[in-house]
Amino acid sequence: MKANELRDFSNEELEKRLSDLKEELFSLRFQSVTGQLSNYMKIKEVKHNIARIKTILRETYLKNKNTTKTRNIS
Repeated sequence: MKANELRDFSNEELEKRLSDLKEELFSLRFQSVTGQLSNYMKIKEVKHNIARIKTILRETYLKNKNTTKTRNIS
């Protein structure tokens, strides 16, 4: 999923997707260890999606934090 598409989701939806991706990553790692994983690139893809979601959550947090500071100064 692309970052621009993820920015349209709310924080709750992003947190849910992050949780789902972490579970999927655990499952993929387990499959890798047991020799059942056929597509090892899927692990890399899931890791990148986790990083994208964490980045967007952090951007949102910092944007809200700066907005709050601006309001308190005025």
